[in-house]
Amino acid sequence: MNTIVEKITEQLQNAFAECGYDRKYAKVSLSNRPDLCEYQCNGAMAAAKEYKKAPFMIADEVVAKLDKNPLFDRIESVKPGFINIILSGQAVADYVNEMTQAKQFGYENPEKPKTVIVDYGGANAAKPLHVGHLRSAVIGESVKRIQRFAGNKVIGDVHLGDWGLQMGLIIEELRDRKPELPYFDEQFTGEYPAEAPFTISELEEIYPAASAKSKEDAAFMERAHNATLKLQSGDKACTAIWKHIMAVSKADLKKNYDNLNVSFDLWKGESDAQPYIPSMVQEMIDKGLAYESQGAMVVDIQEEGDTKELPPCIVRKSDGAALYATSDLATLVEREKLYQPDAYIYLADKRQELHFTQVFRVAKKAGIVNPQAEMTFLGFGTMNGKDGKPFKTRSGGVMRLEHLIADINEAVYKKMMENRTMDEEEARATAKIVGLAALKYGDLSNQASKDYVFDIERFASFEGNTGPYILYTIVRIKSILNKYTDSGKTLGNLSINPADSATEKALMLSLAKFSEIMAAVYTEKAPHKLCQFIYEVSNAFNGFYHDTKILAETDEAKQKGYIALICLTKAVLEQCIELLAIECPDRM
Repeated sequence: MNTIVEKITEQLQNAFAECGYDRKYAKVSLSNRPDLCEYQCNGAMAAAKEYKKAPFMIADEVVAKLDKNPLFDRIESVKPGFINIILSGQAVADYVNEMTQAKQFGYENPEKPKTVIVDYGGANAAKPLHVGHLRSAVIGESVKRIQRFAGNKVIGDVHLGDWGLQMGLIIEELRDRKPELPYFDEQFTGEYPAEAPFTISELEEIYPAASAKSKEDAAFMERAHNATLKLQSGDKACTAIWKHIMAVSKADLKKNYDNLNVSFDLWKGESDAQPYIPSMVQEMIDKGLAYESQGAMVVDIQEEGDTKELPPCIVRKSDGAALYATSDLATLVEREKLYQPDAYIYLADKRQELHFTQVFRVAKKAGIVNPQAEMTFLGFGTMNGKDGKPFKTRSGGVMRLEHLIADINEAVYKKMMENRTMDEEEARATAKIVGLAALKYGDLSNQASKDYVFDIERFASFEGNTGPYILYTIVRIKSILNKYTDSGKTLGNLSINPADSATEKALMLSLAKFSEIMAAVYTEKAPHKLCQFIYEVSNAFNGFYHDTKILAETDEAKQKGYIALICLTKAVLEQCIELLAIECPDRM
């Protein structure tokens, strides 16, 4: 299904060609002066130079060809050569009716379907999710869903931090606390226990204690290094403890990600990449890509055209240890072997840009990925407090994500109870849905690369560009439709009529932008643009609602047209919030 802009463009292209001008000049865009027109074409201005004619003369000729075209209510030439367009009510109604019948409201991805891996989440084993994990999870989940909506085969991977020194620290702290455990008895030859020797609460306390101890106790740090080496060498006891750490951590992380309505197809981690590292590094050495520099093995990534100097990528430290870059490269080796993806999208703090530039360039230079593979780093800014600094608890610590969710749920609950339209139990359940929408929409409505201020009061507001306002709009439509069907009427075989008010047409025109917006959202991997569209449609609906007595309308044909229009509005909004991984309650 062509977008509405494509339909307008086709008519103007024909008119330009009939007047003897190149079709390329018939570019149509949304009007930047909506008080004057709905769409505009500035092609006559560009064509004037080639055809050595005044632009208004070209515009006059083109407009004359379209004078009786049923697509337009009004199309006019305005000096010095602009073409202003107002669509006919019938044409707009026809288009939105077509949307109701079309798959995905007419959106079609022109590209061939691709296999895409989205690497997001980035949680660490043995550590709770905190506010620093929010943006990767929320933006990554939306990007994944948008990719799927566009028809791609998408694999979301949490890529856990589950290897390295942190594991050695936990093992040795556990040894000090529970030396009687069989893992620390060198004479033990039986099967190790199936149950973990710690709960998630104990584990989350063990790691920070071990980390603090290692900074003051050199001998403990040495032990932790040795335990890490033993784990990486396949020691049976260390591996058994590691498996317990992973089982307990994954269960807790899954629960917390579920609370965010975020899910992953793969729960792989850095450990999965380790078997590929030795041969991968050796192959780089054999190819002459990796060379020794101050004892370490490095790969140059500088390319012609770089505006600044980029340091080489270290793939093996002087002591033989691997780094994050090595692990990420080996992860690509595994992903190519298992999935042969066409594209990769990584979500991480924008301060990691150099790291991903190094990894992507080495991956292509070493032939780990196809030279044509799309490799995208979506770097996001920080979530700040009202003081402009990274968000902290009142005591200055890093806030756990579950506590942040609880705080915003409470703020929403209090606002809902001010109206007292539902009992406490229903209000609590609804506040969880609306609170999560407030949190996620507050994040996603900002451009990913920008820092933003987390403001519970503003995010939880039922007015303005917020999650609760969007959900309230959908709930309002549900309420109207419920009352309509409760009166004995049905929602089948309804058709949208040409608008008979400015606000009704404005709503139709907003809905008609869906395919163009989705194309931009997909191409630019930009959930914030989807939020802008959702807010525009919500505002347009509320303008129409306040101007129109939908349920009190006595003209049955007119009322059916209204109902058909708000059915489409509800369906489009619900599809959009689903792409943001936001749900909507039945009542608010």
